[in-house]
Amino acid sequence: MGSGKTTVGKILSESLSYLFNDSDDYVEEAMGGTSVAQIFKQGGESFFREYETEALQKLSMMPRQVVATGGGAVIRPINWKYMRQGITVFLDVPVDVLASRINAVGTHTRPLLHFDSGDAYTKAFMRLLTLSKKRSEAYAKADATVSLLTLAASLQLEDVLDITPIAIATDVFFFSFSNLSRVKNM
Repeated sequence: MGSGKTTVGKILSESLSYLFNDSDDYVEEAMGGTSVAQIFKQGGESFFREYETEALQKLSMMPRQVVATGGGAVIRPINWKYMRQGITVFLDVPVDVLASRINAVGTHTRPLLHFDSGDAYTKAFMRLLTLSKKRSEAYAKADATVSLLTLAASLQLEDVLDITPIAIATDVFFFSFSNLSRVKNM
């Protein structure tokens, strides 16, 4: 959540002349325009995850596309079957940066981070930290990890917030093409 998957994904898809799909948008469309937040509210996380898996299955059959998944897609082993139809990339963003980004735009569209009262940044930070720890093993399965801390250092930037989405997309792009045959032969 808040890592920039959609922004970076759109840049990559344009660069490659591929289609872009966001699995959350795909689920919302399948649910007649109902938002992810509303789906969570009405049916709970398990209900949403079923539709997310269905979306990933359908998306995996479409060639030449970049797909941004929700951060929790990695927790269901079946989803890896569908995500492995392409190259998987984990955007590793420090939790404090994620919490700042999400706090800046609000948590109302983030069902796992929406709280009724209290300090939104602190609550988002703590919840993101918990989610990050729970999902770290699954995130490690990605074909590539783009660490914003490492990328910032290589670009000689002091703050990961100074990294542009284009720089992140470029890092993903070069990894993907330099390792395409290795990844596909795994």
